[in-house]
Amino acid sequence: MKSRLLLLALVPLYLGLSSASYCALPLFAEGQALPSLAPMLERSMPAVVNISTSTHIEVSQNPLLQDPFFRHFYNLPSQPRRQQEQKNSLGSGVIIDSAQGLVLTNNHVIDKADKISVTLNDGRQLNAELVGTDPEADVAIIRIPADHLTQLPIADSGNLRVGDFVVAIGNPFGLGQTVTSGIVSALGRSGLGIEGYEDFIQTDASINPGNSGGALVNLRGEFVGMNTAILAPNGGNVGIGFAIPANMVMAIKESLLKHGEIRRGLLGVTTQDLTPELVNAFNLENKHGAVISRIESGSPAEKAGLEPGDIIVAANSRPVKDSHDIRNIIGLMQIGDNVDIDYYHGNDKKHTTATIGKPERPQLAGDKLHRKLRGTILSSTDKNQIEGVLIEKIDQSSEIWRVGLRPGDVIVSANRYRIRNLDELKQVVNANGSLLINIQRGQEGFFVVLQ
Repeated sequence: MKSRLLLLALVPLYLGLSSASYCALPLFAEGQALPSLAPMLERSMPAVVNISTSTHIEVSQNPLLQDPFFRHFYNLPSQPRRQQEQKNSLGSGVIIDSAQGLVLTNNHVIDKADKISVTLNDGRQLNAELVGTDPEADVAIIRIPADHLTQLPIADSGNLRVGDFVVAIGNPFGLGQTVTSGIVSALGRSGLGIEGYEDFIQTDASINPGNSGGALVNLRGEFVGMNTAILAPNGGNVGIGFAIPANMVMAIKESLLKHGEIRRGLLGVTTQDLTPELVNAFNLENKHGAVISRIESGSPAEKAGLEPGDIIVAANSRPVKDSHDIRNIIGLMQIGDNVDIDYYHGNDKKHTTATIGKPERPQLAGDKLHRKLRGTILSSTDKNQIEGVLIEKIDQSSEIWRVGLRPGDVIVSANRYRIRNLDELKQVVNANGSLLINIQRGQEGFFVVLQ
């Protein structure tokens, strides 16, 4: 056994690595402590909390039971009209400001909660208040009493590299605080349909139900991302987890603290990915970027001199590889912010600056119209699209996702009435009845019945 351990100890030197640059294995197995993440985790774990919520739901009653004379005549006792539904161990959170008692978590962890409870690593249970949420990015901030709290140091997630070691801390399945480790598998994952704004860190560190809102940390114990979702085609963990980068989370946090909401602005462009076919069609040398397919009249983009066919390759010094990149960059900016844009006009590289404007197109949560539209964000299409109601976002856990609808689908009729905007959809939808909708998807059209 000694010879085997000694052989393992010599591997780093055989590979040409010094003991200073390779810390995964000790030089000697006996008489020296084995490498461990325990010291780092002892500092970090108190900053990760468990979050549970409770929600009040209405109790349906016979109308006669609500009549005080009827109740008095039959000597019926008073009955509560509301009952409480308790949901335990929904997710996790990260203390990022111990002085103010600020805790970051996912919006879906605390969504529609009437009461939010936080359990600290030392066993204390505290009531929390909601500070603000950003459903589009699935980020929320809550506040707990600032009393002997531990916060996580924040890392610059822009410095992460594929292959960096990371550790996920959370509370999966209500088991209690749990730690898993892995590496950064990929960066900048987007277009997954999980959130409205996506720029995920992908990791193979196990992320399971209950880890949502927990911390992804580096080996220094610094917060690099917030665990959010997993890819689970068979219902189990397959080593593909996603975390929102710390830089994105902290930018949202600052806006929520300052304004109480996210004031996303408008650049006024519609973009698409630069494909090899488009590169050939435009006879371009550049092969990466977001192609502007449309410019809104009077928009900041038009005022900045951008034109359809231009290819955005960078915004505020950040490379733009595809249309998701530019959407995420603009989506994290506020109205009135300036964005420096590098772009190609033909094969000529140019630079311009645009001032983010105020969006003019209203959005509406689908469940405000019909219960079967829960999990969607709807808006009226603009004048250059098919007239109707655009499904901008769909929650992948929603029923409407399971029946086959996808972001980008356009509702052109509802209950056999032609609709052209949100106002017309509101007029023909019965919130409690069945809903027959005609969907336009590209060149395809089909009907869906929601009952």
